[in-house]
Amino acid sequence: MAVSSLSLNCVSISTTLLNKFNVAYSNELTRPTGVSCSRETTSNQEKNCCKRRMLLLGAGVLTARLLPASPLLAEGIPKNYEAFVDKIDGYSYYYPSDWTDFDYIGHDSAFKDRYLQLQNVRVRFIPTDKKDIHDLGPMEEVVNNLTRHVYAAPNQVADILDMQERTIDGKNYYFFEYILTSPNFSSASFASIAIANGRYYTMIVGANERRWKRFRNRLKVVADSFKVLDI
Repeated sequence: MAVSSLSLNCVSISTTLLNKFNVAYSNELTRPTGVSCSRETTSNQEKNCCKRRMLLLGAGVLTARLLPASPLLAEGIPKNYEAFVDKIDGYSYYYPSDWTDFDYIGHDSAFKDRYLQLQNVRVRFIPTDKKDIHDLGPMEEVVNNLTRHVYAAPNQVADILDMQERTIDGKNYYFFEYILTSPNFSSASFASIAIANGRYYTMIVGANERRWKRFRNRLKVVADSFKVLDI
C-alpha cells in the first residue's frame, strides 16, 4: 500500500486470495498479498508496479472489511472512521473515513486529511531482535530519546505532554503525546510503539500544533486504535 523501508508493495487481488485471507469480498479491502518491487529495480519495473497499485487504489482496496476474526473490527468501527488491517505485516488501526492514503517515505502505510494534509497517520516497522518494548529500556528514557533525538530535527525543541504504558491483548506499548517546535512551525503528535513478530513498530498521528486543540480528540481515536497482530 505504501513505501516501506525496503520495498513498495504492489497488490494483485483475486477471489481465491480473498478467501485465503478470510476477507469479505467487497470493494473495501486490506492488502491480502503483494509482490515486492525493490527500489533497485529498473524504472520500467517500478512504473509497472505503480500502475498496478494505482488501479487498486481506484478500486478502493485499502480499507478493511474482514470477517469477525479480527479483534479490531469485532469491537466495532467508530462512526466516521475506517479500519486498516494489514494481516501480512501484522498491525491495524482506524483512520477518519474522509482521509486518503498517500506514500510517506520509509513507512508501510499512511493516510492524510484531504484538505489539511499535515493531519496524517503513518506506520513503519524495522527488524529487531528484541522481544518486548521493555527490552528497549524504561519508558521515560525511551520516549525522551525518541522525541528529542530521533523525531526532532536539529532546529526543533521537543516538549513531551504525556506518556503511558499500555497492555493490549498481552502486548505492551509505549504511548506518548508531544510537540515539536521550530522557529517557524510547530507540530503536535501522538505516537505508539510496540515490538512483535521480530519487528519494532511505530505509529505516529499528528497535526499542525495550532489545530491540535480542535482536532486532538479525533486524532486520539486513531492513536488509541493501533494494535500489533500475530503473523
